[in-house]
Amino acid sequence: MKKRSLLYKVYDLYYDGFRNMRLGKTLWLIIGIKLFIIFIILKLFFFPNFISQHSEKGEEAEFVATEILER
Repeated sequence: MKKRSLLYKVYDLYYDGFRNMRLGKTLWLIIGIKLFIIFIILKLFFFPNFISQHSEKGEEAEFVATEILER
C-alpha cells in the first residue's frame, strides 16, 4: 500500500466534495457574482480615484500629506 502525501489527501477531499456537490455549486456561483459586483462594479462607479484626479503625476504623496495636515 502506497502512502499518499497530505497535500494529495487534501486535494482529493476537496475535489471529491466539489464533484458531488449540487446545491453548493449554485451557492458558490452566487457568491462569485456578488464578489464581482462588490469589488469591480461598485469600485468603478462609486469610488473614483480621487488622488490621481486632483494631483499631478509623481506628487501624490505630497498631495495626501497637505490634505491631511490642512484638515
